[in-house]
Amino acid sequence: MKHIPVKLGPLALVLTVISICMTVLGILSFTTARADLSLARRHGDTVRIRYELEAEGQAFLGEAHRVMESAGGDLAGLLELADTEAGEDGVIRRIISRDSFTLTVGVAPDEADGIRIVDWRIQKEWEPDEEMGNLWSGEE
Repeated sequence: MKHIPVKLGPLALVLTVISICMTVLGILSFTTARADLSLARRHGDTVRIRYELEAEGQAFLGEAHRVMESAGGDLAGLLELADTEAGEDGVIRRIISRDSFTLTVGVAPDEADGIRIVDWRIQKEWEPDEEMGNLWSGEE
């Protein structure tokens, strides 16, 4: 029986290319998973804060209903609460802040239902980065 020699050069090259490709794909999968986890945590924190603000706003509306019923249609009792102010237009607003989010709730007296929600706004404070890298500012 004649022995045929096996050439390992092309086989070693193919295995090297496959191992490099698998390593690169593994690293890309890991970094993508870490980025997704970070983004999911930030989104979860944002949603949690927004729901906490919504719950506090609903609690304020409950207080407004109670004050309205006990005072016989007058919302002036709400001004004794913390973070509550009266506007020039007769609207009583409460500003609730959590981290960089702010909820503004405005209520006014209404003949039909007792109170009317005039303002319900959630905002996030945002300041743009001053540093833009190595970009041309338009000045010479």
